Amino acid sequence: MSQSVIELRNVNIYQGDTLVLTDVNINVEKGEFVYMVGKTGTGKSSLLKTLYGDIELTDGQGWVVGFDLSKLNWKTVPFLRRNIGVVFQDFQLLTDRNVNENLRFVLKATGWKDENLMKEKIADVLTKVNLKDKGLKMPFELSGGEQQRVDIARALLNSPKLILADEPTGNLDPETSDEIMQLLFQICKDSNTSIVMATHDYMVINKFPARTIKTENRRLWDNASISMN
Repeated sequence: MSQSVIELRNVNIYQGDTLVLTDVNINVEKGEFVYMVGKTGTGKSSLLKTLYGDIELTDGQGWVVGFDLSKLNWKTVPFLRRNIGVVFQDFQLLTDRNVNENLRFVLKATGWKDENLMKEKIADVLTKVNLKDKGLKMPFELSGGEQQRVDIARALLNSPKLILADEPTGNLDPETSDEIMQLLFQICKDSNTSIVMATHDYMVINKFPARTIKTENRRLWDNASISMN
């Protein structure tokens, strides 16, 4: 296999018993930034969930960060997810603990044990997202943009080969959206991390152009042309 981080061949994706995407074929290479667009209900979330091991792959062949999606089970899904960072629209931070403890919680949940190594890693990811002095802040003390940066820091904790970002600028003002996009592109470039970002914001795509795939009429269209209409 090549340097593909995602490779899907002749894949059908179901939500329950309903076919939502048919004959999906896509490669995403190491270090590539890809937008995923499409109207609500056209299969974007289902595709992300399939890549993340949340929806079982039953038709076709698929590999994500070297894992065969058709052979995943409850024992192997956690290992897949350690190689994937996920960035959410609504941040999903634990509100009862500070930034450092939010990040420490994820490290412990993914098998880290050495306290010194955990401290070093937390300092490292907070520096990467320009929040190195915010570790003792509670989530409610941070702006929306800062909370999204913590979410991105959390996604970087296990040095993922792939980041799946689901509408990461959806709740942010335009200026903050630009900052988050610059950060994501910087991570993509500096760490050679592949990023697949679902978005409805065509202004972001026009400002930060990259390969774009589109879900429409149960199909996945690669290198889709995006109009503002």
